[in-house]
Amino acid sequence: MDFGKLCTFETFQQVWSHYGYGGNLQDVIEQEFTRIKGGTYLDHAAATLYPESVVRNYCQDISRNLYGNPHSHSPSSRLTHDTVERVRCRVLQHFNTTPEEYSVIFTSGCTAALKLVAESFPWRPQTESEAGSRFGYLTDSHTSVVGIRGLTSALGVVALPVSPQEVQNMAKDEVQVGEDIYQTPHLFCYPAQNNFSGRKYPLSHVIGIQARRLYPACDHQGRWFVLLDAASLVSCSPLNLQDCPADFIPISFYKMFGFPTGLGALLVRNNTAGILKKTYFGGGTAAAYLSGEDYYVQAANISDRFEDGTISFLDIIALNHSFEALYRITGNVHNIQQHTFGLARYTYMLLSSLCHGNRRPVAQIYSEGQFESPSTQGAILNFNLMDSHGQIIGYSQVDRMASLYNIHVRTGCFCNTGACQSFLGITNQQMKTNLKAGHVCGDSIDLVDGQPTGSVRVSFGYMSTFEDCQMFLNFVAECFVEKPVTVDQVRLEELKTSTASTQHSYEVPPIKMTNRGIYKIGQKETQQLQREASLKGFGQRDSNSHGEVYTLTNIYIYPIKSCGAFEVHDWPVGPLGLLYDRGWMVVNGNGVCLSQKREARLCLIRPQVHLPSNELLLQASGMDTISVPLESNTQMYTSYQRCQSKVCGDRVETVDCGDEAASWLSNFLGQPCRLIRQSPDSTRDMKKRPGGAATSMSLSLVNEAQYLMINRASVELIQKLMISRQDYSEGDQLLDTQNVISRFRANLVIAGVEPFEEDNWSHLIIGNTQFVVAGQCGRCQMVGIDQDTGTKTKEPLMSLSAHCTGKVTFGVYLTHQVPDTKGSTTAGVLSIGSLVQPQRL
Repeated sequence: MDFGKLCTFETFQQVWSHYGYGGNLQDVIEQEFTRIKGGTYLDHAAATLYPESVVRNYCQDISRNLYGNPHSHSPSSRLTHDTVERVRCRVLQHFNTTPEEYSVIFTSGCTAALKLVAESFPWRPQTESEAGSRFGYLTDSHTSVVGIRGLTSALGVVALPVSPQEVQNMAKDEVQVGEDIYQTPHLFCYPAQNNFSGRKYPLSHVIGIQARRLYPACDHQGRWFVLLDAASLVSCSPLNLQDCPADFIPISFYKMFGFPTGLGALLVRNNTAGILKKTYFGGGTAAAYLSGEDYYVQAANISDRFEDGTISFLDIIALNHSFEALYRITGNVHNIQQHTFGLARYTYMLLSSLCHGNRRPVAQIYSEGQFESPSTQGAILNFNLMDSHGQIIGYSQVDRMASLYNIHVRTGCFCNTGACQSFLGITNQQMKTNLKAGHVCGDSIDLVDGQPTGSVRVSFGYMSTFEDCQMFLNFVAECFVEKPVTVDQVRLEELKTSTASTQHSYEVPPIKMTNRGIYKIGQKETQQLQREASLKGFGQRDSNSHGEVYTLTNIYIYPIKSCGAFEVHDWPVGPLGLLYDRGWMVVNGNGVCLSQKREARLCLIRPQVHLPSNELLLQASGMDTISVPLESNTQMYTSYQRCQSKVCGDRVETVDCGDEAASWLSNFLGQPCRLIRQSPDSTRDMKKRPGGAATSMSLSLVNEAQYLMINRASVELIQKLMISRQDYSEGDQLLDTQNVISRFRANLVIAGVEPFEEDNWSHLIIGNTQFVVAGQCGRCQMVGIDQDTGTKTKEPLMSLSAHCTGKVTFGVYLTHQVPDTKGSTTAGVLSIGSLVQPQRL
């Protein structure tokens, strides 16, 4: 979609003039980030991208130099020691401080740094004569901060969750002089930048807490120390420790540089470090100790004291190259802040102004302000999309569609339950209710009783471009906005006047967005807009309309997960579903399951199950056919390697199918692969028992349930939508019914039903086999892969999204109800032409 004048780089520059770093940013992308390859990476708050020159230079470094364990005194060890110390100085210089003021303790990441403080802080439990220590933290802190509470509560230390408003609202006018002669130590932790919304908290809070002007320090006598969680802030913003002398600052380097991962640091003020007391001591931390007596003297150097064992010295050396590249490309962190904030602000302005054809807003944005200044807002934009009725579209649906467009976003609660509750209005009781409903952190259950459990986050890095904004806004307008897409002119003008006054204003006429461009909305457009709006009801099913005869028209099994279908006329029903359905899967060289989302050519592998000869045949164009035995006798696999794999988060026992199959797959797919099958004595249970199921259902290597059923009438409706879509002129060939059916990769196809009527069924009988409906299938980007050619397109998922206004579901999951087979491999047969008898909700 062409956004015309509103979405041009010239317009962006009128909104924000700080873009790039004085050169051609596109040249940098082509030289340093070629692996993006047309993708749009918008998850920099989770992990930013590393320049390719960093890896090349690092590999040359460690290839040419001999680095030894820094605990020795050999030439190689001294080289390592000196290089590591140089990196420590470079870290401190980056934050405008010196080794005289702060020490750098390397850890495995920010979480490990937080844990180190929690375990070493001199907590005092409450007694009759002393109030005891307090652990205060902002309620919208990261999980790793709140997790300190788990340690302190066991020590009898009181935890004080503090809302952001309370810090200043309950402050005192003057410094509170401590009267406690014991100077009880307390710790207050807050994020310099909220990783959920990108809000930046005042760094002046550090001195305010230390001086006991701010809450909770002003209400509790003793000495207050500040732990400033800077992991999110320093990814795109400067941190000057001369202005905010926090006692402890944890960081993760992959958020700053992308490489190396698994490395962070705790910056500790030298005049504070003495209060930290360790109980465990590892190699390199002792000045002296006795093994036969409780005698230990800690190392004098602060870093040595807390770095147990040998540090990850090669990763630390890599930081040298990451610093070099960062400054070479950007100049300094202030430039990064200006660049990334401008992209976030521009995206915020357009997204918050986008409307459906009925003028309802498209996005609910979660932020404290309106992206007025980079001093108060980071390069993070958090939101949920809404349909034309104002209902939230689940974040999982947005994530699936974004993946189809190769747009990388983050969804959920981002390890920040406090901020998620605050912005989404989720009460503590609702959180507990959601857990009972099956929702846990990190899953794809995005709505419970119509209310969101999380949101969508886009975030920018120093290598992000205007084109990234363009692609993202394009995606939202194309997939989730009821046409015609319009812009709230009043809202846009308000944002222009409320943002930085140094920027030039610009005029945007009332517009309509179409797949061909932008033009003014005039009177003659009214009838067309009404006609387009009336399409909203196109294809809606009539719940009172029932077909006279429902029949089973197709049966497909997929012996190898994500590979081609094997169509059959009659087929046995086994304990796990259709016999041999998803009994095998392909894994890469690291043992990770390959799917069409990662390797589209899997669909070109056409496995066939030949029951008379007990063989699974592997076939593909240009390849000789080979066979793998079907026999599931455990003794047969004693010579094969057993291993553990994961399917949809479930750990399954598998058996390797040998070198011949591995060589065949590797040659065809062009990468090291192996064929593995589910171990005969291994089972998986469905995570949720469908209504009416007497027992838990066992699964093969399928994703969700034993069967997936689709309806021909629903497929035909999607075809009509595809044809009616105005933008269906990209050169894609219109798909016939069979091609569309193959993309949805169902086991069972039925006919004689109204479109989407199957969504209202609870049970059904096919032939003599009874089934329970376990829920709707949330479609993923695999629907966009042509199963005949392995090529990727945006249809039919695009039309499905348009029909469902963002709720991308199609087909229903089934589980069978069969009697105990007592060891038998089959429990009935399904046949094409069988009658389908549904029971409605």
